[in-house]
Parts: sequence; C-alpha cells; structure tokens
Amino acid sequence: MTEFIRKIVPNAKDDVLAGITVSLAMIPEVVAFAFVAQIDPLMALSGAFIIGLITAIFGGRPGLISGAAGAVAVIFVSMIADGHTKGMLMDTPIENMGFFYLMACVVLMGIIQIFAGVFKLGRFVRLIPHPVMMGFVNGLSIVIFMAQVKMFSHKSLKVSDAGVNEYVSTYMQGSELYTMIGLVLLTMGIIWGLPKITKKLPAALTAILVTSLIVIGFNMDVSTVGSYIVEGGGTGLKGEFPTPNMELWEKLPFNLDTLKFIALPAFLAASVGLIESLMTMNLVDELTETRGNGNRECVAQGAGNIVSGLFGGTGGCGMIGQTVININAGGRGRLSGIMMAVTLLSFILFADKLIEMVPIAALVGVMFMMVVETFAWSSFRILKKIPMSDAVVLITVSLVTVFVDLAVAVFIGVIISALVFAWENAKKIRARKRIREDGTKVYEIWGPLFFGSIQAFNEKFDVKNDPEKVEIDFVESRISDHSALEAIFNLVEKYESEGKQIRLKHLSDDCKVLLYKSSPKFREVVVEAIDDPRYHLAANPEDFPKPLSEYKF
Repeated sequence: MTEFIRKIVPNAKDDVLAGITVSLAMIPEVVAFAFVAQIDPLMALSGAFIIGLITAIFGGRPGLISGAAGAVAVIFVSMIADGHTKGMLMDTPIENMGFFYLMACVVLMGIIQIFAGVFKLGRFVRLIPHPVMMGFVNGLSIVIFMAQVKMFSHKSLKVSDAGVNEYVSTYMQGSELYTMIGLVLLTMGIIWGLPKITKKLPAALTAILVTSLIVIGFNMDVSTVGSYIVEGGGTGLKGEFPTPNMELWEKLPFNLDTLKFIALPAFLAASVGLIESLMTMNLVDELTETRGNGNRECVAQGAGNIVSGLFGGTGGCGMIGQTVININAGGRGRLSGIMMAVTLLSFILFADKLIEMVPIAALVGVMFMMVVETFAWSSFRILKKIPMSDAVVLITVSLVTVFVDLAVAVFIGVIISALVFAWENAKKIRARKRIREDGTKVYEIWGPLFFGSIQAFNEKFDVKNDPEKVEIDFVESRISDHSALEAIFNLVEKYESEGKQIRLKHLSDDCKVLLYKSSPKFREVVVEAIDDPRYHLAANPEDFPKPLSEYKF
C-alpha cells in the first residue's frame, strides 16, 4: 500500500505547495472572468473547484490545472443576456433565466467533450505544427499580461445616458500607482531571487505571503482580493459547499427550443475548451519531457463540465497561466491539481476573510513572472532562421489569439501550415522518361501524388504523341488520396481513347483494390510485381480492411 501511494504522489511536498500557490493565483483570474460573463463570482469559483478536481483525478495530463477560464467565459456572455430576456418573455416570467440556460449549456458542452474523447479526436492535437504552438504560447502570454495590466485600475458603477448600469474603469494614479508597482516588483524580485538562495521554499507562495504580511503589517491602503470583488459587484468569497442545483430541473424548459438556443454556444465552448486544454497539455509535455493522453483529457474535461453545470457552476478548461505556475513551483503529479481544488474550496468555506486580505499586487507579480517564463522569447531569435511560411504562421497565430480568439487562431495556423505543406509537396512530383528496346515508353514517377500535385502529374504525359505502348512505374511515388486515384483513372481513359496500351506498375495493394472496385478492366491494366510497395492510403482505410489476396473480382 505504501509503495502504491509513493507511485501516485512521488513528489508530495512540492505538489501540495504548488497547489496552494496556484489556488491563490486562481482566485482573482476566475473572479475577473466571472465579471466578464456577468455571473456571480461564487458560481465561477464553484466551477473552478469542480472542474479542477475532476480533471486532476481523471485527466490525461498530471500537473495540468483546469478551472473557469476566460476563453470559455466570453462565449457565454451574449447567451446569458439573451437567456434573461427569454425568461422574462415566458408565460410565467422568470428572472435570471440566463443562468439556468448557462448551466444547461455547460452540461451539453461537457457531453460534446466526452464524445470527442470517446471518438479519439484528442489525437488530432498532434497535427498542430510547432510554429502554431509557439504562436499560441506567445499570444496567450500577451492576453494574460494585458489582463494583469487592467488590475491597475478601479471599477465604479455608473448609469449611462440610456439609463443602463455599467462599470467604468479608472486607472490608478499618484502614490497608489507607485505603491502598486513597488509591491508587484517586490513579488517578482522574490520569485526571481529566492531560488538562487534556496530551492526548499516555493518561490511564488513565499512571495505572496511576504507581500501580504508587509501590506497587513503596515496597514497599507491597496487593492486586495476583497476590494476587487466588491468593486466588481460581488459581496465576498464566503460561500457554501456546491450541491446539485435543483432549480435547473424545475425552471428550465427541456424542449427543442432550449436545445437550439444552447447548441451553438455549447459547441463553441467545447471546441475552445478542448483546444486550450490540449495545447496546454502539449506545453506541459514539452516542459516535463513526458507525454499526456489527449483523449483521456477530453473525457475528463467533459465530465468536469457536466458535474459543474449540474452543481450550478460555470464551464471551464485547462488554464495555461495556472498550469505554468504549477510546473514552475514543482507540481508534477495529480496531487497538485487536487490540492489546488481542495484549497480553493477551503478558502471559499473557511478562510474567505484571510484570502480577501491578500493584495492584488502580489498575485499580479506572480502572473507577470509567469508571462515572462512562458513567452517564447526564442521566437524573436529564430524568425530569420526558419522558413518564411513558418514565421508568418507564428506571427499570425500570436496576433489572432490577442485580437480575436484562441480557437480561431489555432484553426488559421493549422490551415495555413497545411496549405503551405501541400503546396511545397505538390512541386516535388517528377517523371523520368525512357524508351525500351521494344518501343515501350516508360514513365518513372517520383514524389507524392495527391490532390495538390495532380495538375503537375498530368502535365508530365504526352498522350497524343506517345508510342502505342506506355508503362507508368510508381515505385518511387506514393499514391496518397482518392484524388490521386481519380487522376490515374482519367489518365488511363485518355490513353485508351487514343487506342494505346497502358500498364501501371508498382501500385500498392490498397490502391489496386480501389482501382479494381472502380472498374474490372484495371485487372488488365495493372502489372503485378513481387516488389510492390506495402504502404496504405491515408484517406479511407475501411475500404481495404483485408489483404489483396482475399478479394475476389
């Protein structure tokens, strides 16, 4: 039993301290996201606890921290507002109906994510190129930095000319600003310098404690977690243990109209959540030189969101900022994520007054150091050394992440990379031509034959002027997709319409099967050779599940 526990928690002390550190850094960020989505901060904190706990226990990447992330929160903003409106238009008007739609949307989001894991869609994260990964890290670092800069301001509730309540931010000035900057620099200095003196103390947690003690000891008038929550319209951190929200079942109409209303935001939130979680998992893989399980992470994220929605929490996903803080603090095992969730719940239930005294400056300093350590500074050095297309992808993904959305940035980066790859490989098709003694013209094809290289492939042949016998040898070529098969089929048709005899040599088994299925005449056109290639087409492997010898034509 003792050996089993050691296996599960090989680094217990570091995991526990890292989890506590992350939980402190989690609070202001989750609360800020709650204000963005216009929901109760306790709803977001409950979601962070539930999702963080479930993914830490069952997820595919030990050390990855999940919670109520802003990338997901922004998707729910308009849906919540529209949900409130729908509730007031019902036969029996219901106030704050948008929150019940939110919970149902989070449950549906989780179901979608579980299906993604069951159908093994998590493996597609391997298709994300390195420049996209670097752009993702840089863009998200900039987003987190900009979010911390907003902490140097105060929110105040004002009534607009249209009579609508809205929050207005005013940045700090004078001595208040200088004090805030000084405390941030002190926190960053401790995090930077303490490991050079001793590594027995967790730098981030020590920095938060020292800065907090200085503020409390000197009774300094600075922004704290408590004042930040009050400024945003909250009442404090004090809450109750999350329990199933029975109002969801009582008030929410479970019908097709509700499904239509929540389907699109649920799909978008599920997509963004999985992309951010899997990209963060990849980053942890690189930092720890280990490998996580993407499909298992998808299922765990989905389960966490389902439970969060049923218990009245909001949706979430993997959080790169908190994950990097955890890794830098020594958190490597599942215990670090479990400790983060349990500590967060303890703060909400028992230590709310103490946590509300923690200065925002200390947490901003921790996040700034995380940004410095996460940003891929090497990208500036390598921009002139990597291919122009990769440099464009890196910069594009960074900018789109900052100004548009993480999911959109990743999709754009992958699409650009895929198009560049296809274009470059399309230019590699070659044909060596020679005439045998019997007058047969032989085309030896080199390079990949796929949708991008078909035009160049067709240009290699002179159907009208070729001799009566033609042989095309694919021994140095790979038939990659159905477009390539169609090109071969059309080429054979052209030669036969000219009354010429054509033979195809060194096609792989699966390519032959598909050609034979398209037309029996290919039995005469294809030349069987002992050294035929044994690779398979990537397009539809279900078309050729058996060896060629088992097919009857």
